[in-house]
Parts: sequence; C-alpha cells; structure tokens
Amino acid sequence: MTALFETPIPAKDNQLSHPKYRPDIDGLRAIAVLSVVAFHAFPSLIQGGFVGVDVFFVISGFLISSIIFGSLEKKSFSFVDFYTRRVNRIFPALLLVLAATWGFGWFSLLADEYMQLGKHIAGGAAFVSNFVLLGEAGYFDNSAETKLLLHLWSLGIEEQFYLVWPLMVWAAWKARINALILIVLVGGISFALNIFNVHSDAVGTFYSPQTRFWELLVGSLLAYVTLHSNLQVWREASGPMVRNIQSLTGMALLVAAFALTTKMNQFPGWWALLPTVGAALIISAGPFAWFNKAVLSSRLLVWFGLISFPLYLWHWPILTFAKLVTGKTPSIPVTISLVIASIILAWATYSIIEKPLRKINTRQKQITLVGLMVAISGIGFTTYKTNGFPTRFPTEIQELANFKYDAADGARIGKCWLDASAPYNGFEPECLAPSKIESSNRILIWGDSHAGRFYAGLNAIAPQKNTILQATRDSCPPIIDYGYEVCTKSNLYVLNQIENLKPDIVILFGAWGRYGIDWDENSEKQAKLLRTINQLKSLGVQRIIVFGPSPEWTDKLPNLAYRFWRQDFPLHRIPKKLSTGLNPETLVVERAFERFVPAMGAKFFSVNRALCDDAGCLVTISDDKLKLTSWDYGHLTTDGAVIVARKMLDEGFLQ
Repeated sequence: MTALFETPIPAKDNQLSHPKYRPDIDGLRAIAVLSVVAFHAFPSLIQGGFVGVDVFFVISGFLISSIIFGSLEKKSFSFVDFYTRRVNRIFPALLLVLAATWGFGWFSLLADEYMQLGKHIAGGAAFVSNFVLLGEAGYFDNSAETKLLLHLWSLGIEEQFYLVWPLMVWAAWKARINALILIVLVGGISFALNIFNVHSDAVGTFYSPQTRFWELLVGSLLAYVTLHSNLQVWREASGPMVRNIQSLTGMALLVAAFALTTKMNQFPGWWALLPTVGAALIISAGPFAWFNKAVLSSRLLVWFGLISFPLYLWHWPILTFAKLVTGKTPSIPVTISLVIASIILAWATYSIIEKPLRKINTRQKQITLVGLMVAISGIGFTTYKTNGFPTRFPTEIQELANFKYDAADGARIGKCWLDASAPYNGFEPECLAPSKIESSNRILIWGDSHAGRFYAGLNAIAPQKNTILQATRDSCPPIIDYGYEVCTKSNLYVLNQIENLKPDIVILFGAWGRYGIDWDENSEKQAKLLRTINQLKSLGVQRIIVFGPSPEWTDKLPNLAYRFWRQDFPLHRIPKKLSTGLNPETLVVERAFERFVPAMGAKFFSVNRALCDDAGCLVTISDDKLKLTSWDYGHLTTDGAVIVARKMLDEGFLQ
C-alpha cells in the first residue's frame, strides 16, 4: 500500500492539489490493515481478512485520482511532482524492510530459501512482485506461507496503477475526453476480465494488474463524483440519517466480506464487490457520518491508520521468519508477541524514519532514495544469481545447505506424469503400451505426483522381465469420480486403457492425507476407492496393491536436516534418521488404510515401514549427505524410491 497510507499534507506542499485530510479514512485504513494482520496471524479467526487489501485499493484509487483530477483542473499537475511524492512516501519504509529481511535471511535461511528471497527482493524493489509470484505458480514451488515478501504483490499492482493511470488521465484531459468515460471503460474491461478469467485461471486473476485495476478505479470513480457533482451538497441536504445508513451499510458489507470470503472462493471475482463497494460507501458517506466520526476517527484507529504502511510491510516477514526458523507454526502466545513486535517496529519506522524524512524536501534526498532502491534490487538479484550464497555455510554443510533436486529425475515428467492442466488423455504412447518384449508382469503405477516419483525407483531396480507402465498426474489420486474435472476424466481414461492392457499388477499410490485424513468406512473417499478396486477386479486385474502414504514432514527435509545439524552441538552431525518434524496425520491415514484395504480384496504395502522404524524415518540412505530420501515435504527422491521398491521386492509383492 502506498498513497492509501498518506497522512495530512503539509501546507507548503504546493504543486499538486490534495484532498482535505479525513481522519475517518485513516480509521478505515486501520480496519483494513488490522484485518490483514489478523488473517495472517490467526487465519481461523478472520478467514476473509485478506480482503483488507481490496479496501486499500479503493482508498488508494480515491486519493490518487483526487490528486490527479484536482491538479489537472487547476492546471498544476506535474508528473515529476507526482512521482517524486510517490518516492518520498514509499521508499523509506520499503527500503528498511527489504534490507532488514535480506540481512536476517543471511544468518537464518538455507541457500534455496535465500535465493528465492533474493529474487523477491529484486521484484519488490522493482515493484513487479505480482509478476514474480505469478511465474512461481509451479507444482513444486515453495508454499505461499514460506515466501517472506509474498505480501508485496499488492504493492506491485498499486505501483503499476500509478505508472499508467496518471498518463491515461492526462492523455484523456489533453484530448478533451471526459475522465468518467475513461474510468467506466477501463474499469469495465478490467472487471469483465476478472469475472471471465477467475474460474479458468484463479492465480493469474489474483495477481494480474488488468484484473485488479477495477478495484482502484472504484476509488477513482468516487473521486470523480466527489469533485464533479453536488455529492457534498447532497450529503448535507439529505441529513444525517442517509449518511449514517450509507456508512453503516458499507461497514456491514466489510463485515460480510471478512466473515464469508475464504481462500477457497474464486477470488477476486464477484466476491471482491463486498469489500470494494463497502469501502466506497463508507468514504462517500463523508467525515460527519456517525460511524465515520465516532468510530473511524477515534484516536486509536487513526493511530493505526498512520502506521498502516510500515505495519503492512513488517508483519508478514516477521511471522514467516518464525515459521522458517522453527519449522513449525508458532504457538498463540508467540504469534501474539510477533504481532506486537510488528506494531512496535511499524511505529518506530513511522516515527524515526518516515516523519523526519518528510521534512526534507530536496532533490538530493529523492536521488538518494532511488539510488538505494536500485542498489537493494541489485543485491537481491545478485543473491538470486549466486544461488543464495551457499558459501555462507561451513564447508561440511554447504552441499546440504544448497541441496537441489530435479523432480523430473527418472520420472517421465511431461510424458507419463502430467500436470493438472494437461489433457485428460495426454499420456505418451509409451506410458500405457506394453513392451514388445515378452514379459511375465505388466505393472501399472497409477496415482498422483507421489506415484510419479515412485516410478523412478521401481523402474531403476525392477527385474527386466517386468514392464513398468505409468499413469500419474499432479494432485490426482487414483480414485474414479474424485478430484478436479481433468483428473476425473483422466482416471476414466486410464480405466479404459486398463481394460485393453489387462496389466498383471496395478499399484495405487497417492498422497492420501493431502485429500483429507477422514478415510473411515463412512467416508466418501473410502467408498470411491472401494469402487475403483472393484472396477479393476471386474476388468481382470489379478493383483491390486494399494500403497500407504509416504512419510510427510512439516518442513522441507533438507531444512529439517540442516536444523538438526545446527542444533547438534558440538558434534554437528547430519542425521541418518529423524523422529521430529514428522506430520502425525500421516500415521492416522496409514492405520486406516491398513485396516480397510485388505478387507477390499487388495494388498496393502506400507511405504512408512519401508522408510521408518521406532528411531524415526530415513533422512539419508547412506553416509553421503546428498542422498536424501526427499527434497520437499514428502515426494521421494529416486534414492528414496529405490529403497521403497527394494522393500516391495523383498516382501514378494511382485512375485
């Protein structure tokens, strides 16, 4: 957030025309930023708190457009002054947070995490974080909760708006085109793109400026109406009742947005109308509506509004660092302490950095700020290009600290292991075609990405008399009539191929716990899995083997191994096995499968027992610290998959 966090304008600010300061807008900022902080700290408490960003967009569009429209009418608009003001407002706090995040990461992050942080620092400093995040939407990319500068996506969208909107309004003004036409045209196209794209490309719609600009233009429309109509006269003539109803209706829409919107909704879409229209109604009600004057203009909310920009910048890196360093979600008392620390840092940033710098209005200061932003962007880019400076670590741990793994290793990814967007019948001929060599066993591995990784291990050691077939797809368990649309069609296609192939053995493998831990006899999932097994039997499959879930870790396995090494003072050993950091829900699913799979007439194979015992689960398969069993939360490396495949052979599952 940027202009939306602006505070009262000094009287000496001369060139641009600024709207009169309204404390109720600072109070609205406070509600927006506190909802975002509460959502990030306690997501179950306010599940729709993330829509506070949409409130910020409306406020920002209103204030910025008020400045632009007013300045153009007074013929005092200057691009230099406009963008200089943006630098003065945005750069000081952002520079401090970027530098502090980079510095703390130097001492606490592994190479791949630090490399990603470097990319995000470069993207944040260049105000293109939304595009960086959009490009990271791959299946094996780090989860959103581990991205230290994830929240800068919204700052990127705002700055992109500030880059193009003043130019568009100025060009329309020069061409004597009514700005209202421009607002309606651009806003209408943006909103239509949002509605049309949110179902087919939810991630792209969330991060793309063309599908978000309409939210800022809601504020622009309000600014135009305020300046070019008798809105203020109408507010005074209509009496306090109408103003109060308008303000309270707007707040009711915000409460509904906080309560009803969830991460599972197709957002923004139609859902974004709740916070944007709600914010517009509150602002348009004016500063003398009862709620605006008595609540939003209260000292506490105005104070939070004044520190809202640095609070927004600080809170997410602090919460995320705590998760990364400890490898787990902080407890409630710790989380509360982290939120308080964020508020203190925000107040200190506002008081010690932002306010004093605002009193300095020299070209040298602005050039210095721009130069520092270019420098921090360069530092971030260098961190990214050097793979996160692995030389920060002692020699004996550098390889683990810089651990990287190619998920495609031996797994026929893109051919027999498809992503979620690939056509349902997009498997290459080699995946589901029997070998020309006469073999005693045709073995089909069917499942999601975990099954895709197991193929690499089984194919590496299976006797040559076996033909290994493969039909695997991201996030698509081998269950008929279950999952997303392409997954459902894909599984029906695989069943049709099985009818023709008549494999001797079908292995069903999925990250079962990722689809829920409720697998009891009354669950829909178990019923559909039973139906799948019965369908395979009816097609003549003699042996059906259901794999239990792989051990899952609460953090990436290299991170857990490094954390153990760091805490193992003075020996500093890389662990052979770990008993901490395991997801306990995996065993719940394991026990359920162990009970019901044999009753279904299929064989159960425990991946967990192949890799774990009472001492813990395997981290490395030998003294070579690079031979880890997994590189993320639980997908098997080829080395790990080979161990599982050998155990399967030893127990006679393929005989």
